[in-house]
Amino acid sequence: MLGNSQAVQVWARAQPTDLRLGFHGLAGLVETEFHRQVHSGDLFLFVNRRRSSAKILLWDGSGMCVYAKKLAPGRGSFACLWRQSVGGPPLRLTAAELNLFLERPVVRNTTSRQRKKGR
Repeated sequence: MLGNSQAVQVWARAQPTDLRLGFHGLAGLVETEFHRQVHSGDLFLFVNRRRSSAKILLWDGSGMCVYAKKLAPGRGSFACLWRQSVGGPPLRLTAAELNLFLERPVVRNTTSRQRKKGR
């Protein structure tokens, strides 16, 4: 888990982000759209339109960090996290929701798999 305490807050931008943005571009979005301070220690999640790549901006106490991840294809898109908020205010996520989004577990239908093996 990113961050330095269990009390860290996680914010996600509701609309897709151009992930070519670096430290200053993402920090500008945090201040103008999130109305939060980058130096608060909160985590700020940005994703591209296809939800296939993500960046997290955070202040670790000594400087700004940007973590980037290319998300594996064929995993859950978690579109439900953004469905009702596109173009709206930033979303507040729990640390568990952030972990699920970043780890993107494979959801399989074990019942149908067992039937195929039994044939």
